[in-house]
Amino acid sequence: MKTATIQLETLSCPSCIQKIEGAMKTLEGVDQKTVKVMFNASKLKVSFDQEKVSIEDIEKSITRMGYGVEKSKVVSA
Repeated sequence: MKTATIQLETLSCPSCIQKIEGAMKTLEGVDQKTVKVMFNASKLKVSFDQEKVSIEDIEKSITRMGYGVEKSKVVSA
């Protein structure tokens, strides 16, 4: 498992949290229990199985919803 911290563009409304968390939980390979959006910091923390989903797939899912990804940091869990 890998853990990613993804810096998002500034989130403008609390409903963004549900949208992003909901989308992340539908991705195969994402550990649903670890999905956490920090509204004030505009960050997403998530653990994922790199055999099933890549950080690029996660970033694409976020940008398809209209949210910008500024940078991602991935570490081994």
